[in-house]
Amino acid sequence: MSLTPLPQRFAQAMGATLGPGFPSRLGLAVSGGGDSMAMLHLCANWARVYGVGLAVVTVDHGLRPESAAEAQLVADEAAGLGLPHETLHWTWDRTGNLQDAARRGRRALIGTWAQGRTVLMGHTRDDQAETLLMRLARGSGVDGLAAMSPLASIEDWRILRPLLDVGRAELRHYLKVLNIPFADDPSNEDPAYARVRMRRLIGQEGLESEKLAATTHAMARAREALGARALQVARGLLRDTIQGCVALDRDGLSAVEEETRLRILAGAIGTVSGQVYRPRLSALTDLVDRVLSGGTATLQGVIVVPKGDTVFLSREWQAVCDRAVSADLRWDGRWRVEGPIDPGLTLRALGEAGLTHLGPRPDDAPPRACLAGLPSIWEGERLLACPALQFGPPFHLKDRLGGSFPQDLLVH
Repeated sequence: MSLTPLPQRFAQAMGATLGPGFPSRLGLAVSGGGDSMAMLHLCANWARVYGVGLAVVTVDHGLRPESAAEAQLVADEAAGLGLPHETLHWTWDRTGNLQDAARRGRRALIGTWAQGRTVLMGHTRDDQAETLLMRLARGSGVDGLAAMSPLASIEDWRILRPLLDVGRAELRHYLKVLNIPFADDPSNEDPAYARVRMRRLIGQEGLESEKLAATTHAMARAREALGARALQVARGLLRDTIQGCVALDRDGLSAVEEETRLRILAGAIGTVSGQVYRPRLSALTDLVDRVLSGGTATLQGVIVVPKGDTVFLSREWQAVCDRAVSADLRWDGRWRVEGPIDPGLTLRALGEAGLTHLGPRPDDAPPRACLAGLPSIWEGERLLACPALQFGPPFHLKDRLGGSFPQDLLVH
């Protein structure tokens, strides 16, 4: 355990991550468990010193009878600290993996609540060690083994994890000394969950959380260096193409070292799909092999098509074919019509119905399969415009992710 007092180390972590210009307001995601309750008190004390406004949120998954009482515990503790609190409710649709669905649902709810704020989460050194072991078991690459970053961007908000270098036992001691209440989630002891099984390995055969966390730091440094290399190469491979697509030089992509090639394609796929999490390494490797052999492949809702000396990436039509919104709303999480828009118009994927309206395309244009997922504006069943293809009236579509590739390779 460090000789530096915990509140001082917390302040140092906040300063190191946020830099000298602290935001005027921050959010805190607090479940009621020991780690997040310790974070709540540490951050409340820090914020009073630095004049930062705080708001607290709890997501009630409704999966245990105690969850409502735990949310109320957080609300009461926040009120005692003079902080606003809100409880958000998530309901499982009974599809997919429960833990994964709960995590994604929680992130989505908090992201909407955040309204652009940076939100603190109470992940600890123990969580980092468990994450590393889980990703080792999945065969993750360097990025996966870097585990959780102290600061991560998700769409228009950020996650800040100031406790990644603090052990869970030290936080429990802090809670005990200050008599701060917290709730224990019994699922944290249920071996049905992979994280619990990994937690039980820590302390055996030299698998200490401090050593495992040191490995994640080393992997994070490697990730940073590899990302810088990928960015440098990608800038030379990028080719001009239509809005909504990414085009890369095929020969250059084939010639570069495998790790850089994988990073470039993972970054391009993330930009086109808007996905927060990069593809699994095995799936990405299979895609690269197929595409460089001349085949078409799809991954995370992105279609990748080699054509001549270029590899094109675009939104896969099947991933967006059932998404249609009023033209004054954001489509597919990224596209929005700028300027006045007539009521009754819709924004949706171009699809085969729209492609029939288009004339011949230039030889260097993206292949037809890459056009079906483009955003287009419709009046009923009549195609009104597809701005990316310069079809129809001059609507301007703003892309929330426009220009993020290849710069985002520094954080992929």
